[in-house]
Amino acid sequence: MQIRIIASSALVIAFAFACTARAAPAQDAAAGTGKPLTAQQARMKGCNAEAKSQSLKGDERRAFMSTCLKGGGTALTAHAADKTAAPSPAQLKRKACSAEAKEKGLKGSERKAFVRDCANEGEVASAT
Repeated sequence: MQIRIIASSALVIAFAFACTARAAPAQDAAAGTGKPLTAQQARMKGCNAEAKSQSLKGDERRAFMSTCLKGGGTALTAHAADKTAAPSPAQLKRKACSAEAKEKGLKGSERKAFVRDCANEGEVASAT
């Protein structure tokens, strides 16, 4: 009698586990539709695809993913190079304003306000 109860309990647990395991991918797919990927999610997706194409496993994959997520992957490096190749005029202006704030010894909220106002002055002047 006890053997039947134990066997049927094990069967119920195994069935529940199997149902849970099948439901998880469906939830992930539903959650992924409709919302654009964040930068981190896109980076993770690209690194995973690159690791899969190189057939990396175990420690090699772990080391590759760590490097790739930090910006060391070949696909990500090319993408990052495109982004940082030529800073925009607004970026250059903010950098100049930041240097000026540093020269003046500004810190904290004063520095933040100064850089914001300084960069906005440049944008207003270029717009007119």
